[in-house]
Order: sequence, then C-alpha cells, then structure tokens
Amino acid sequence: MIITFSKLKMCVKRLVLLLFIFSNLAGRAQQVSRGTIDRKALVSRHNLKITGAKSAGPTQVGNGNFAYGFDITGMQTYDDQFTTMSQWSWHSTHPPKGMKPAGFKQTLVDTHGRMVGYDLPDSNQPELTQWLASNPHRFNLGKIGLILKKEDGSMALPDDLQNPVQYLNLWSGIAESNFTLQGQNVKVTTICDPDKDILSFKIESDLITEGRLGIFLNFPYASLKYFSNGSDYTKPLLHRTSIILKNKNSVIFDRHMDSTSYQVACKWSGSGSIKKQSAHNYSFYPGKKSTSIEYVFAFSPSKIGYNLPSFTEIKAKSAKHWPAFWKSGAAIDLSQSKDPRWFELERRIILSEYVMAINAAGNFPPQETGLVNNSWYGRFHYEMYWWHAAHYALWDRWPLLHKSLHVYSDNLVSSLKRAKLQGYAGARWPKCTGPDGREWPDKTHAWLIWQQPHPIFFAELDYRAHPTLQTLKKWNKIVEKTADFLTSYAFLDTVRKQYILGPPVKTVPENNEPLTTQNPAFELAYWRYGLQTALQWRKELKLPPKPEWEKVLKNLAPIPVKDSLYEQWEGIDEMWTKFNFEHPAMAGIFGVLPGNGADRHIMEKTYQKIQAVWKYDTGWGWDFPMVAMSAARLGHPEQAVDMLLHPSKKFGFDEHGFVGGGNPYPYIPSNGGLLYAIAFMTAGWDGDQNIHEPGWPKDGSWTVKWEGFKKAP
Repeated sequence: MIITFSKLKMCVKRLVLLLFIFSNLAGRAQQVSRGTIDRKALVSRHNLKITGAKSAGPTQVGNGNFAYGFDITGMQTYDDQFTTMSQWSWHSTHPPKGMKPAGFKQTLVDTHGRMVGYDLPDSNQPELTQWLASNPHRFNLGKIGLILKKEDGSMALPDDLQNPVQYLNLWSGIAESNFTLQGQNVKVTTICDPDKDILSFKIESDLITEGRLGIFLNFPYASLKYFSNGSDYTKPLLHRTSIILKNKNSVIFDRHMDSTSYQVACKWSGSGSIKKQSAHNYSFYPGKKSTSIEYVFAFSPSKIGYNLPSFTEIKAKSAKHWPAFWKSGAAIDLSQSKDPRWFELERRIILSEYVMAINAAGNFPPQETGLVNNSWYGRFHYEMYWWHAAHYALWDRWPLLHKSLHVYSDNLVSSLKRAKLQGYAGARWPKCTGPDGREWPDKTHAWLIWQQPHPIFFAELDYRAHPTLQTLKKWNKIVEKTADFLTSYAFLDTVRKQYILGPPVKTVPENNEPLTTQNPAFELAYWRYGLQTALQWRKELKLPPKPEWEKVLKNLAPIPVKDSLYEQWEGIDEMWTKFNFEHPAMAGIFGVLPGNGADRHIMEKTYQKIQAVWKYDTGWGWDFPMVAMSAARLGHPEQAVDMLLHPSKKFGFDEHGFVGGGNPYPYIPSNGGLLYAIAFMTAGWDGDQNIHEPGWPKDGSWTVKWEGFKKAP
C-alpha cells in the first residue's frame, strides 16, 4: 500500500479533528489560580428576589452567632414563626420541686452480661425526665416588626400590601424590601452587624409623615415545645420587661426570665416616641418631619450601653465583611456548562454557603434548624456536627470551623465520666446537648454511637490542613480518649473470636430494635477508620502503638454481607423490602468514609441495589450528598451529579436555599452535606488515582472552573 503525501496530510487533519472533537467531548473541568473566578459575578447572579407576600421560610441576615429572619416587609411584621436568635439565647425553667438533675436515676440494661446504666425515659420519674428533656432550650430574643395603618386607621393585613418585592444582595449581606400600601411606597433596608448581635433598619416612606407607620418590639417567654419558634406569648406573668434607661432617641430594656437575663438597647434617628402597649409589647413612632428613619437594636446577655453604631456604620461593615467572606476559601463556577441544570446546582451551592455562614459558623455547633427556629428544643446534635461543619475544612475556611471545635475539649471531662459510669474506658461523646454538654433521657440518645469517631475525623482534617506538632498535641488527648472508648466499647465474642458492636445500639437510620441489633455496617467501618487514624496519630507523635487498639482493629467483626450485598446491620430481615427507607447508611462506607474494611465489588453491587429500590422520599437531606459521594468514589460521576439534583421533596431547595420536605424546616445538614460533596467531587479524595475533578462527568456536559478546594480523606 502506497501512502501519498496528500493522503498523509489528510490523515493528519482527520486525526487533529478527532482529537479536537474528543477534547471538546471530554470534561473541561479545571482548577484555576486564585483570583481567576469573578466571585462577585458568581455570587451576585444568585441574589434573592422574592415577590410572594408569604413564604415558608424567612429571609435572613446574620453572622453565625446571631440571626434575624424576616418576611416580605423586611421585618417580622406578619409571620410569628420568624425569630431573632443568638448562640447565647438559652433558658431553663426551675427543676421540679425537690428535685435536682443529678438525682435522675439511670435505667440498668443487660449489656453483654453486665448491668449498664443508661439515661432512658423513666415512667417512675416523669417530671424529672421531662424537665431534663426540655431544659435548657433556646429562645427567641424578641419580635421586631412594622406597624402599618390604612387610611381609616385600621391595621394593614398582608393582603393589603401591593407590589411586594424583596432583594437580598448576597455580596453585601444587605436586604431591601419594597411594597406599596394604598398607593404609598414603603422601603425597608435590613442589615446585621457582622461581628455583634446588632440589627439595623432604614425605613423610607411618606407614611411616616402621615403617622401611619411605626415599629413594634414584642418580647415573648421561652417556648418549652420540642419544635417551635422559641416563643410563648401566652405567659406574660412568667417574665419581666422594664425600661432602665431612656433619653430622647434611645432606650434600654432589661429582660428577666427565671434565671435568664439580657438587655436590648435601641436608638433611632431624628425625633420619635416610644409607648408601652402591654407588659412586653412596645411601639415606636418616628416624628412626622422626615420621610425616613433609622433604627438600631443591640442584644446582649450582659449590661449594654447607649453607645451603639449607626445604621451607616453597620451598613459599611456589612459591605466589607461579606465580600471578604466570598473571596475567602474555595469557589466553583459552573456557568460554562452545557447541562441546563448548571444554574440550579450553582444556586444551591451559593445559597448553601450563605445559609451556613449565618446558621452554622458560630461559637457552638448549630442545631439542625440553625438560628431560624427550634428543633429538639434548640439543641445541637453531635452526629450532625460532621454534616454541619466538615465542609469548612475542604472549602479552606478553617476560621469558621475553629470557632466551635472547642466543644470536644469543653465536654471531654463529662464524656470521660459518662464512659466510666458505664464501665468503659475513654470518652463517650453525647448525642444531643446544649452548651452545658448534658445529655437528656432518650432511647436514641442513649444508644446511638456513630458520632463517637467524629472528633478523630475532625482532628485528621485539622492535621491535613495544619500538619504541625502543635496540631498533633492540641488533639492528642481527645484522639486518645476517643480511641480508648472505641476499643473498650467493642465486645469480644469468644465464640466468634471477633469484637462486635452492640447490642444495645441505635444505628444511623435509627429504625432498628436496639436491644437485639449488633454490628451495624457504617459504624463498623467508622470504628476501623477511627482506630486506624488514632494509631497513625501516635506514629506521627513518635509514640508507641497501643496493643489494645491494634487487637480490636485486627479482630473487629467484618461489615455484614448477605447475598453479596452489604446490609444495614448484621442479620437484618427483609433488608431491601422492609428496611429500604430512612438513611441508606451503607453508602457512607465508601463515600463519606474511604471504605475501611469494605470490598469495592460488594460496595458496587450494594450501591446499585440502593439506587434500584431505596425509598428516597423517606430520607433526610444529607442522604443525597452521602449517596452522591459514594457514586463518585465508585466511578459514577454522572450519578453523583444526579443525586445532588435529586427530585425528591426531601432534597428540594426553596427560594432561600433552605431544605425541608417533611423533616424539620429548615434542615441545614442538607446544605452542609451538599457543600462537602461538591468539594469532594471537585478536588477529589485520597486514592482517587489523581483523576482531575473525579466526581464530575467527562462527557462535555459540565464545565467546572474551581479554585481553593482541598482533597478529602
């Protein structure tokens, strides 16, 4: 066969064309140098614009430790569910007469041949059981809303507002709300101080000069309900509000609820008056000489003074703080993608960043509904702390994570005591507490264990970001005591010659019978991760290994398998027909975790079975990013993306970026899980074979430009 030069030239052209086509079909995801992405444009295309007078959730301004949620008016004018909450707004009622928390008697349960005490609800101690469950609880600091009067003097109702439109500028953290009342325009600007528990409003309207516009401040008692907005307005005699200082344009309120006290200071521009409407309800009316007025409200658990910043000063601080936040850490731009879903996924990412910065970046871990309202009396969950906070490590926003990690050192002593009382070594971390670290009687709380290795995971994230001797020493005692408990909790079955977990045990899905369940799949994998990491930790510190850790790790029961599929726990009946609901925790073995003790082929078959039969409409918001990470780690990037855009109502992101769908609303572990999964899919994970952006499809449908993400374990 003779090849002429012209034919060779043509072949080369075809080869070049094929390479060009292939390169365009391939994913164009790429890491770019910091500063390449236009972050302001990225963030600003997802600014909120709300036109509905009613919404399931509030628009929020806040700073991680303090948040204010408001309706379409820019204030809490109509919706009683919207709150003003802080990380310090905790309240407790007095214990039942003659009783003390320390007097609660634990329930003894046979645990592998010995009687172990657990904090379980006790019908013989009903009053103390209920008091421990409901105290302490987070409360709403106060409701601040507009007073709007119609021409006939009656109060305007929501349906009286015309042309409502509300904007939230994510880049500046400043909200602007506009509407008309009987032809008169009203504009409200709402801002939160980025560092302090201070709100500021600017109200502009001709209604001011007509005496038809003012604001109100209403103080509630704390709610004792499991789920609530933290307010109870039906008990005025149980709390006290007084004015302790007052001058021409400022006032200080003193608040007392049982042993809780706090103060609220307010100042306003120009002239105006304040009037007490009832025991805890006050109205403010501006003077009629101006069409605008500015208010500043400051909340404090201690004494507060008149020296408050102005609206202009707070606005300037917010306009400086939020761009700095958006410029920090990682960023991802999906705008050049061909897949039409790019905008929705990018919107979910940006709004999740904002939601978590307000609700999950404070001095303590957040409750599952953040600072929006109360779930589980406002307490935070230690197993959910991973879903709330771990993403900050991969997004390189360590200052936001460092704020709350102290809860492990704070509660180490009580966790050591908890383990010792039950006959275990090390530290047994609680399930659900307030800042005091005290657990409350509950069957799930008493027997849940998958939060136990969390501090080791956080320690490892810290060391990966800050590989210094100082980091090792900072975490060493917590890592050691956590690993001691993991070792001590595992029970040696002398017949099997294996260490087993449980019973009693509550698994990740919490839908098992705790007294008969043993060897839950995710927990076994996490126990292995914890012990392997703890042993490596000692190696880094040049300390000798601990033989007892090594012995348990070597002989720990295998992850349970039936019909070549992993199952939720050992010996479960009808796994794929009766228990295919709630959390598909097996997916987390090879996704959230790097597959400690898992077989990749069995995991692949298990993943496919989950996708085939799982009832995702019974799940919770973090299930979807969990499965997405499993898909990515198994080499199914298209399905990973699909999971982050799953149509289930349990993963539906509303206009504010909140997720509810039958779970507590909003359910912010969904947002944290999404952000962790995005970083995971983009920067990759240990053992990803150095595939660039391994969790994104390579078929040309997604063009992913990113900067600053860190690789996951």
